[in-house]
Amino acid sequence: MALPKQMRLKGHRTFKYIHKNSKKYYGKLIDFKIAKSCPQILISHKIYNFTNNFKLAITVSKKVSKKSVVRNKIRRILQENFIKNFKKEYNHIPCWVLVNLKKSSFCNYETELLKEFQTLFFKIGLLK
Repeated sequence: MALPKQMRLKGHRTFKYIHKNSKKYYGKLIDFKIAKSCPQILISHKIYNFTNNFKLAITVSKKVSKKSVVRNKIRRILQENFIKNFKKEYNHIPCWVLVNLKKSSFCNYETELLKEFQTLFFKIGLLK
């Protein structure tokens, strides 16, 4: 299951903003970059609704796997896990999160990857 459209990050300007202005958290397999939301960037994409919401992007580079099927599978697994644990009732801080996988981190480590993904989210305080 994919992320809802209002929760996705889009555009090179948003990623550039996150890389410049983010606070970084490092795990064994995953890196998180968190930045305060900046709705002015999204106006150029004609996204006027949901500008102050929590948004997420999961990136998996070719260093993890050369096969796009494997990379997409990893992305889908992480997105599905996030959607299960994310609840709109909690008033989340309006921020943008970029999740990067470290190279060669998935080879038969699916359970470890999911555990670290969840523990980093709880550690940061984005999920309760």
